[in-house]
Amino acid sequence: MRPNAGMKVFSGTAHPELAEGIAKNLGVGLTDVNVTAFPDGETFVKINENIRGEDVYIVQPTCPPTNHNLMELMIMVDAAKRASAWRINAVIPFFGYARQDRKDQPRVPITAKLVADLLSAAGIDRVVTMDLHAAQIQGFFDIPVDHLYGKPIVIRELRDRFDGNFENLTVVSPDVGGVKMARGYSDALGARLAIVAKHRVSATEVEAMQVIGDVAGRDVVLVDDMTETGGTLCAAAEMLKAQGAKRIFAAVTHAVIGDLGHERIENSAIEEVITTNSTPVVARGKVRPVCIAEILAQAIDRVHHGKSVTSLFDIDAPTV
Repeated sequence: MRPNAGMKVFSGTAHPELAEGIAKNLGVGLTDVNVTAFPDGETFVKINENIRGEDVYIVQPTCPPTNHNLMELMIMVDAAKRASAWRINAVIPFFGYARQDRKDQPRVPITAKLVADLLSAAGIDRVVTMDLHAAQIQGFFDIPVDHLYGKPIVIRELRDRFDGNFENLTVVSPDVGGVKMARGYSDALGARLAIVAKHRVSATEVEAMQVIGDVAGRDVVLVDDMTETGGTLCAAAEMLKAQGAKRIFAAVTHAVIGDLGHERIENSAIEEVITTNSTPVVARGKVRPVCIAEILAQAIDRVHHGKSVTSLFDIDAPTV
């Protein structure tokens, strides 16, 4: 770290509550920044404090409205860069466009790579994010990326639900692509693992096909990195219920849930969806968010002081 560099925490308009929680855990105040819009919709940013030579952290998940929040982040970065900040760190708990990480059809873009290039070109020196849809997105950046995981926080919640007894629990991946994540949960909990093979009908509809593994008479936790319409989770839950599963929970890092998603979850066999507040999700019906401000604050503190963030992956690590 540059000697005597101070820490400055900025908040965009995407998730000010999370930024306030991070700043509180760090024991600092949010930097005074005006983020407004001109009548034609253009974003205007003005930093009202001296940040010359400072270590800046801009908290801005690129959740819906994705394009607006992404553009706002880049404008804030440019403002900090022109104000002579020493280092600019983008804290992006939810990284939008992460699902567009490869060419799975002819003549389509790899938008996650484009966004990584845009952020780097804007002047970001480091990215702090959580549970990327595909881990290889870290390689899209030519700058350091600290990739955190929501698993330690979510597992602590699951331990409360099951009183630490997971003998009758099966962790289920709702699709083949999520097996590695589900395996991490099952290993940490000492639970069994199962998979739901699915067929996607459209962007909003999923038809579950079959269950690979034993769930009859067992409690189940569906694990996924994100949900938007709830189609994958709800279709998987119905299939699991038909196979004799008892109580069905879902653990999702990013809940970008609209009205359709809430309606589906409420009418599904899922008892509760445990998620993080990486996006501005509020407790509603069966959806219960868990705050990640503390773990993000710990990551920022470690980055600022040049320490390792690896210990934050430890489920039983003490909190500050």
